Amino acid sequence: MNATVEAQHQPSAPVQAAYSYCEAVTGQQARNFAYGIRLLPAEKRQAMSALYAFSRRVDDIGDGTLAPDVKRERLEATRALLDRIRAGAVDEDDTDPVAVALADSSHRFPIPLDGLDELIDGVLMDVRGATYETWDDLKVYCRCVAGAIGRLSLGVFGTQPGAHGADRAPEYADTLGLALQLTNILRDVREDAENGRTYLPADDLAKFGCSDGFGSDAPAPGADFAGLVHFEVRRARALFAEGYHLLPMLDRRSGACVAAMAGIYRRLLDRIERDPEAVLRGRVSLPGREKAYVAVRGLSGLDTRHIARRSGRRRV
Repeated sequence: MNATVEAQHQPSAPVQAAYSYCEAVTGQQARNFAYGIRLLPAEKRQAMSALYAFSRRVDDIGDGTLAPDVKRERLEATRALLDRIRAGAVDEDDTDPVAVALADSSHRFPIPLDGLDELIDGVLMDVRGATYETWDDLKVYCRCVAGAIGRLSLGVFGTQPGAHGADRAPEYADTLGLALQLTNILRDVREDAENGRTYLPADDLAKFGCSDGFGSDAPAPGADFAGLVHFEVRRARALFAEGYHLLPMLDRRSGACVAAMAGIYRRLLDRIERDPEAVLRGRVSLPGREKAYVAVRGLSGLDTRHIARRSGRRRV
């Protein structure tokens, strides 16, 4: 994939207003995502906000209190809206600002909008109450709800001309999405259990005596909950290590954005590893100052240079 050629035109007033709406949604609801996209130039930041606002709409349908059949209807209506965007049938004076912003972004950047179909498919799996026997089964879900977001984002970022191995960039973006999603699953294990959802693979739960679930603030008697968490943390770390090969392929500010978002989740993973039972007592999070530090570190390019040096040594 070649580096994205960004359009130089100034958005019209209706389109700019649509982007402003999406940026407001992102700023209010994206606790970690917003720290990364602040590092992008305006055109890419707007496009990422449009992607987030559309994705947030899909997630909110799945996480809401509507009956399953109503959720399915609304998700399919959202897919129909996506079809209109793909067909160029959304005018800039449309009453839906998210559709207007996403339509404009898809004209300015080579965004693979099919990834949003995958997101809808993943949320439909939630609506059906899908469970996962193995990691391979869970990967299908994670690729829909997170790997696809990585590939969509890459459509905005682009890759630098001549970047070594750029043909694998979508694969690395997908893998980084899996790493973030597995971290989310570990962080939210208690909250998900209270909502009747279990994402961790059933064979992993059985291996560590955790098949009874996570309905209290302490592990079930005899369960090796710490062992389970450490096992999944190692899996997530391996995914991060693989996905980080994307960084040297990106321009400086896009790389900083990815490094910041991934860095926040890696630090979250560190906290979970140090105190596994904390996820049963409440939501584990990072303070704002630590997120800001990770963003500055991303902008410095330290992670990108480290990965580039490591990759260079492997190619020798």
